Amino acid sequence: MLRNKFIVLFAILFIFCCNTKKSKTTANINIGGNMRIQITSPAFKEGETIPVKYTCDGENVSPALNWSGASANAKSFALICDDPDAPMGTWVHWVVYNIPATMTSLPEAVPMKKTVLNNIIQGKTSFRKIGYGGPCPPRGPAHRYFFKIYALDTKLDLKAGVSKKELLEAIEGHILAKGQLMGKYNR
Repeated sequence: MLRNKFIVLFAILFIFCCNTKKSKTTANINIGGNMRIQITSPAFKEGETIPVKYTCDGENVSPALNWSGASANAKSFALICDDPDAPMGTWVHWVVYNIPATMTSLPEAVPMKKTVLNNIIQGKTSFRKIGYGGPCPPRGPAHRYFFKIYALDTKLDLKAGVSKKELLEAIEGHILAKGQLMGKYNR
């Protein structure tokens, strides 16, 4: 009798665990896990060194970025640039959102203002400033800088100056496609 109860309990737990895993997998697919956006820059190729011009050792301006392959259902784009190799944890270099779905690029040297171009909104970086803050790692091995683009099924109702964390929370469940470009820099 005790053995039968144990078998039934085990079967219930097994079914519950399997169903939970399936729903998590489905959730990942629904947020754009299968669709990829190709993101490039005329300044550097995937895995190459980011030119000094786009760093704190140069002009500290944003590089031009181009993307393609987004869903036709996209209503806007969001972009995050960060450095996961920073000594104190991931360092955020750029937060941009409400890029119109009709745009497939950002020009070089986007102004460091809350609202730019076609009402594109910028967030706050780890430098505690609005707009792009270029690579500025400590001396040592090269750091990796990821420019991540997200195609969204909505335009975001967020004020200027939000953090990366706030942006990621806002876009959760709205991602149709995503892509990334990685460049390196060391001093």
